[in-house]
Parts: sequence; structure tokens; C-alpha cells
Amino acid sequence: MGVRLSALLTPFAFLAAVFPAAAAFAKEQGYADHPQAEALIQEVVKKGVDEKRARELLSQARRQDKILESIARPAEHTMTWARYQKIFLQQERVDAGVAFARENQQELARAEAEYGVPREVILAIIGVETYYGRHKGTYRVLDALTTLGFDYPPRASFFRGQLVALMEMENQAHIDASEITGSYAGAMGLAQFIPTSYQAYAVDYDQDGVTDLVNSPADAIGSVANYFHRHHWQPGFPVAARARIEGQGYQALAKKGYKPSFSLATARKNGVVAVSCQDDTLGSEYCFDLADDTQVALLDLTGEKGHEFWMVTRNFYVITRYNHSELYAMAVLQLSRQLAHALEEDRS
Repeated sequence: MGVRLSALLTPFAFLAAVFPAAAAFAKEQGYADHPQAEALIQEVVKKGVDEKRARELLSQARRQDKILESIARPAEHTMTWARYQKIFLQQERVDAGVAFARENQQELARAEAEYGVPREVILAIIGVETYYGRHKGTYRVLDALTTLGFDYPPRASFFRGQLVALMEMENQAHIDASEITGSYAGAMGLAQFIPTSYQAYAVDYDQDGVTDLVNSPADAIGSVANYFHRHHWQPGFPVAARARIEGQGYQALAKKGYKPSFSLATARKNGVVAVSCQDDTLGSEYCFDLADDTQVALLDLTGEKGHEFWMVTRNFYVITRYNHSELYAMAVLQLSRQLAHALEEDRS
């Protein structure tokens, strides 16, 4: 016909057409009899999960087509920065963050001191992820991980690994795997940790004997800070600066992505200069003055007024370890700055 199949189908229909396994099981069926279920059961049994419980969970799991539709079109891949920022950079979210900070002042101060992660960054993560607990997700995590682990071939292995971790966590974190809810990708709690991140980075920050990211703000705060610390957040180091562009040399640098891979000296040779904090002509707080050999990356975002150029450091890359999207990291950065100002005003 001369037209791509993807142009004729919705994202989910395209997925089902390309990956027939995505339509193999009806919504009302569980996954205990799936061809790949037995291998997963044997894997979790080796990790100490009761076999009867593993089979019970798989039989209770239900396929959710909305999950497959959502993962086929995540907001980070379909929106410009101009649209994306409007979701998170709102005064109401800042006000909610200040209220959350008041209620958890001691925990935020302790996490900042112990892990070196600013309280406003911790707050911004929880604010972007769940609006400070208002939106923790409505999908059963069990359904999300079985749907994606068995019916989403592009990342099935990854999500089956998350399902294994969820089953392990029933004993480790006192979680009922058949009831806990979260995002369409299986992330849970105030900080939206996927199961393997829960296992690796969550901490019992209120020291009550249970690592509870669903109901304990203290545990969520400590766990976010630990996550950033373990991914090598550099305390006191800048995150990003606006950049000035001359010529077309910047284009090759922008294609390298958001992981710092070239020096400020190289950027300057290609016509890219980070806004200096000694230069306030842009009226921007997003500036830095760093050594020429500092490794950076260049972002070319589509803002409300067209191109927005940003020079970002390793700390920006650390934010993307939480969600592999430059738009997400930029939202966290800018919300954190708004929160920092609001917290300062709240203290005065």
C-alpha cells in the first residue's frame, strides 16, 4: 500500500500486530499457565519464594491492555519541553512540597546531611513522581509486571525480573504482592521505586524495622537520597546552566545525548558557552563557572519560545538514572529551584 503499518494502527494495535504474543491471553485469564510461567516459578523458588504462593500470584494476575497502551506512548517521548513542563512546574505543586517539607523537616535535614543531596532535590523527585503521595498509581503492581513481563516482548525480560523481585519482597518488605498498587510500569510508593530498586536502594529511615516506601515519608526521603548518593551525586556541584550558541557547531554536540562526554573547552570551540554567574544579563539563576576540563553535555530543548540550550553536568545525568529522560530531569531540576526559593521564604 505504500504506507507504514504503524501509520494505520494505534500504538497498542501496532504492538499486537508486530508481536503476536501480546494478544495471546485474554484479560480474564491468569498467567499460571503461560508457556514461560514455569521457568519464572522455578527461578523464584530458588530465591526462597514458596512455590504455592508463586503459582497463586500468577493465577491471580490479570492482563491489562491499558498498560500496554501506556508503555507504547510515554509522555517523555511524545511531548516537547514546552508541554511537559506545564505538568509539573505549577504553584500548587510547589505549595504541596513546602507543606510536605514542614511535616518532614527533620528527616529532610538528616538525609541532606548524611547523603549530601539537597532537600529541594529530594522533594522535587517525590513531587514529580507522586505529587507528595497524592498519585501513587492505581494499577496492581502484580498485573503491571505480569502484563509487561509476558506480553511486552521489547522489555519482557526486564519486567519478569521485576516480577521476581516483587515476589521476593513479600517477606523482605512486608508487601502483599497481590494487593499493592503503583504505576503502569510497576513502580511503587511515594518515591515510585521499581522492585529491584526497592531491594537495592530503599532504606528503613524511620528505623521501625520495616522499609516502607508506600506509607512512610521518612523511608521515602531516605531512600531517594540514598539512590542519588549511590549513583554518585556530587554535593555542592552545579546541575545545569543556560547556554549561548554561535554558529552550527553545537549540532554535533547536541546529538551526543545527555550524558556528559566532552569538556567545556570543547564546547567553547564549537560555539557553545555556558552562562557565567558573573553575567546576569539573562536574569537567570541557571549558571556556573567551572574548569575548562569539566565534562558536560548539551541539551537542545523545544521551549515555549523555541530553542532552549542547556549545558548539563554529571549531576544532571544522575537525575536521569531515576528516569531516563532529559525532560524528566529538567522538570526535577526546575521544580527543585522553585522549592528552594519557596522554602527560603517559608523560613523567613
